[in-house]
Amino acid sequence: MNRVVVTGLGAITPIGNTMPEYKKALLEGVSGAAIITHFDPETYSTKFACEVKNFNVEDHMHRREARRQDPFTHYAMVACEEAIQDCGLDLETADKDDIGVIWASGIGGLGTMEQEIGYNAINPVPVRYNPFFIPKLIVDIAAGHISIKYGFRGPNFATVSACASSNNAISSAFDTIRLNKASVIVCGGSEASCTKTGIGGFGAIKALSKRNDDPKTASRPFDKDRDGFVLGEGAGALILENLDHARARGAKIYAEIVGTANTADAHHITAPHPEGLGASNVMKKALKEAQLNLEDIDYINVHGTSTPLGDIAESKAIKQVFGDHAYNLNISSTKSMTGHLLGAAGAIEALAAIVAIQENAVPPTINHFTDDPELDQKLNFTFNQAQSRSVNAVLSNTFGFGGHNSSIIFKSFSD
Repeated sequence: MNRVVVTGLGAITPIGNTMPEYKKALLEGVSGAAIITHFDPETYSTKFACEVKNFNVEDHMHRREARRQDPFTHYAMVACEEAIQDCGLDLETADKDDIGVIWASGIGGLGTMEQEIGYNAINPVPVRYNPFFIPKLIVDIAAGHISIKYGFRGPNFATVSACASSNNAISSAFDTIRLNKASVIVCGGSEASCTKTGIGGFGAIKALSKRNDDPKTASRPFDKDRDGFVLGEGAGALILENLDHARARGAKIYAEIVGTANTADAHHITAPHPEGLGASNVMKKALKEAQLNLEDIDYINVHGTSTPLGDIAESKAIKQVFGDHAYNLNISSTKSMTGHLLGAAGAIEALAAIVAIQENAVPPTINHFTDDPELDQKLNFTFNQAQSRSVNAVLSNTFGFGGHNSSIIFKSFSD
């Protein structure tokens, strides 16, 4: 099968609107949480989120085009533009029949749905739905817009598996290239759920932190006083490429993908399996596909959402899979900085994994104040500041409502 490498990166996140900004903030341990500005949150039990900041879509596209897209597509377009420019692909000579787009979102155009349904509920006569309502809303539309802009005519679809969605997109892109169904895939995910319904809906199931007095420290993975996740938004884009194709054009190579896996908890719609069964299975399967030993993994970018049950289940799974080597690993949750980007989480965390490989530095789990007696404190959670170490292979986990689990292994590239 073909080897698959990463040749381009793009990001728009709560802690940086370009890949260089994001990398810098990751390694400095910057929090992206603040009081919500997209709407007045006064009547909501959670009044903060990790919003994208200082973003004007009209800096990137014409106003008319912007009005025909939901913000989740805006973020996708901007991140992909950066990644495509970064990879150095000559779009004039490239075989666009051989380039595809596999893009993820957990929810899609939530803000569009909120706006259209809200307007027509308040003003029922006459009913006036925007003709772009459905095209703005549907999850696959970002992949469609990306392909239309660049003329990419290869495989084109969306993956939806809640918070595992963009890991599934990357995994599908990996398999598509390995099986020689395309030479280049633009993949990743985007989300724009920091809306009234997003905050209200996740608040209703008591998934969100309520630390309104101190938003910047609200995302506290593996801390005793964690009380839920912080909702985030943005996008992460990766260009995956057949190694031979990348070599032929002299592309720079950031990393290689060597293994992916997907499993189900088959347990509960929102709660993880208490013993981390699905999580341990998916890590084992990814390691098997990658043909790596346990000792080859240096760092795990965990799902680590800052929820009471999830963090415990994942740490149990890591110990089950890695045994004694678990204590030699660095473990960190970059959601402590970015918040939880739902369907885009896997994409920006894949970028964080590649940063760790490129910089030989593990991004931290910030906002740690109190050890949790239910967690093994001998594990290295990389609390509060980045740690320098040789990073050759990184395992990145994402787990979604519905019991969806996805793991990807990135490795430093060598011939």
